[in-house]
Amino acid sequence: MLLNKDIPACAGRLIKDIKINTMFHVKHVSHETLLELRNYNLKPNYMPKIFTSKTQKTGETGEGVASRFLVKHGFSILDRNYTKKWGEIDIIAEKANKIYFVEVKSISTPSLILPLSRGSGLDEYHPEDNMHPWKLKRLSRTIQTYLLSKKIPEEKEWQVDLLVVFLDLKNKKARVKVVKDIIL
Repeated sequence: MLLNKDIPACAGRLIKDIKINTMFHVKHVSHETLLELRNYNLKPNYMPKIFTSKTQKTGETGEGVASRFLVKHGFSILDRNYTKKWGEIDIIAEKANKIYFVEVKSISTPSLILPLSRGSGLDEYHPEDNMHPWKLKRLSRTIQTYLLSKKIPEEKEWQVDLLVVFLDLKNKKARVKVVKDIIL
């Protein structure tokens, strides 16, 4: 790999480390390594997301819980975080020769007892209400892109599901609510 003369030699080592890690399917690359790479504006073939905000970390944890939930219920995970500039699919899974595009909504709560209320209001909060029409439109476009890019036959059955993950981070427990067959 050719490197710009202005980039220190250590940046080449960092890229090599990431390539070695991805060859062996190691998904963890240190946060410091990624930040160093970004400082030099380098992008290796595999650039995992860095989740920095509390909301992003909750989402990442929820997606992990959702993946384990699906595997436990007989699904095989085909892809995670399939991203295009117009949208993202959190989880793509398969079961009984049918593809499932899964959107995950996660919420951190001090208790797994429902219903939840948001703030001081008495109204119930449902994370699935965050599936706005524009989100559904972007999801639809991303699904079509996925189907075309993977050359999946038109007759192959597929559906969109929503998994709502309630996380009790303090007690390290989670509860998953499944909303099946979302209409796009």
